[in-house]
Amino acid sequence: MMAPEDPGSVRRSQAWFGLDGKLGFVHRSKLYNQGYSASMFDGRPVIGIANSASDLAPCNAHLRQVAEAVKRGVLMAGGVPFEFPTISLGETLMRPSAMQFRNLMAMDVEETLRANPLDGVVLLGGCDKTVPAQLMGALSADLPMVMVTGGPMLNGKFQGCDAGSGTHVWQFSEEVRAGRMSREDFAAAEACLSRSAGHCTTMGTASTMACLTEALGLSLPGSAAIPAVDAQRNRVAEQAGGRIVEMVEEGLVPSSVVDRRSFENAVRVNAAIGGSTNAVVHLLAIAGRAEVDLSLDDFDKLAADVPLLVDLLPSGRFLMEEFFYAGGLPAVIRELGELLHTDAATVTGRCLGENCADAPNWRTDVVRPRAEPVHEAGAHTAVLRGSLAPDGAVIKVSAASEDLLRHTGPALVFDTIEEYHEQADSPDLPVDASTVLVVRGAGPAGYPGMPEIGNLAIPKKLLDAGVRDMVRITDGRMSGTSYGTVVLHVAPESARGGPLSLLRTGDRVTLDVPGRRIDMDVPDDELQRRVSGSAPAPTKPSASTESPAPSETASGYEWLYRTHVRQADTGADFDFLVGRRGHGVPRRHL
Repeated sequence: MMAPEDPGSVRRSQAWFGLDGKLGFVHRSKLYNQGYSASMFDGRPVIGIANSASDLAPCNAHLRQVAEAVKRGVLMAGGVPFEFPTISLGETLMRPSAMQFRNLMAMDVEETLRANPLDGVVLLGGCDKTVPAQLMGALSADLPMVMVTGGPMLNGKFQGCDAGSGTHVWQFSEEVRAGRMSREDFAAAEACLSRSAGHCTTMGTASTMACLTEALGLSLPGSAAIPAVDAQRNRVAEQAGGRIVEMVEEGLVPSSVVDRRSFENAVRVNAAIGGSTNAVVHLLAIAGRAEVDLSLDDFDKLAADVPLLVDLLPSGRFLMEEFFYAGGLPAVIRELGELLHTDAATVTGRCLGENCADAPNWRTDVVRPRAEPVHEAGAHTAVLRGSLAPDGAVIKVSAASEDLLRHTGPALVFDTIEEYHEQADSPDLPVDASTVLVVRGAGPAGYPGMPEIGNLAIPKKLLDAGVRDMVRITDGRMSGTSYGTVVLHVAPESARGGPLSLLRTGDRVTLDVPGRRIDMDVPDDELQRRVSGSAPAPTKPSASTESPAPSETASGYEWLYRTHVRQADTGADFDFLVGRRGHGVPRRHL
């Protein structure tokens, strides 16, 4: 772990810019072509701005302007800003899944910080995977850091009503399939849901991770909910630029900020805001990089007494714009009070409680008082175990149908999401409202990258009959903007030989959320026959029980990913990166 610097000691950047002779000449000389003067290299804090702006990641495209505000703050505080690009991950365009590249982006950030003359860094991220990836990389490097998230879009507006990105997409698409919405209206809604720069307007994964970064103490108070196009977004970016210079002078590194208390706060805040199930896999990975002991079961235990306070889609009614106007995350933190470790450190240099002590709540219909919650304690992301998921699975209780939280029905098993899509609209699909839909081969190694396919479209014959929800199970993920009774992140995944690979169409599956169980009713001797291959081959629609093999055309990175990715219950990071936080020391120069 990197110990806090003596403010009077030589800065890290001076191992480059403070050198005499040829090396010092080379390090300084090329930068003069950008108009820098010699005073820029006299020992001032050198601040990196890790920018994930990209036209291929629409949630992050506006971060170019945000970076300019950070630079102003750095310069005003007496630092030297150096903006640099990182990989950018946009869930809307990347295939097979942006999640496959989260660890690659984390490596990109970590190694760029290690390899360059930087004393501290401001991270700029917006879309779902960019925020956890940048946090993972920066925590591994352990240089002073502040995160500035990109902020949500302005509320979508469609036919005179608010419409939330993500959540209403799933709703509208089902309405089209059911014949209750025209394709012309569906096409018109595309632009109506995306009115400005920024990420999703619901409490999806992007909004969730922005809030949890603030709860961890790694971004400035009140910054998570500011809309992307609000001038306050640039003002807080400027403040972050000034604060990172102070942090370098104070020697305040991430390992001095985040600890077990920080992560317990984040887990509880996730329950209070109705956060995304994806937060589970991301927080586990971030904790691994921070060398903090956090387990899957902690998400259930720590949230058990936390009510749902934030009334936002997909678990409630409102959108992120209203959340900001209500007071944002500080209002939630103040309302949670003693349920949090208010003495936990933050990048401000003050503790979490001090940051939010006077936080107002301007709209108690959006951020509810604890005495009048959206849901009583227990509506959080629940952790399930059982014969189908011995290492765990998760379900978002607040987004599920209450009548399905205890359910037994026959499984209808598909080996790929593509196979399900081919058959979902068939009138001959052997399915009714009691059926448990299962799609496997969607885990970290199997797909690869845990795609967001868990919120399976309801089969058309059931839609036509008025069915709007049914139990669905997968070893993949679902969008944080989604809803429904969906069991996710089943571990071990089918591609790694988990019990899900042995499930067959017709097997009885029991979901018992209050009992925290997910089981298949198959005798042990039959399971052994299936393991040994002596049982009869399964029939369609389950085509095979074999784990998908890596493609012969897989890229080098895909091979690395499939070989080294861990399971969802531990965060799906690479096995060789967990618990290897370094000092960020300069590389040797041969």
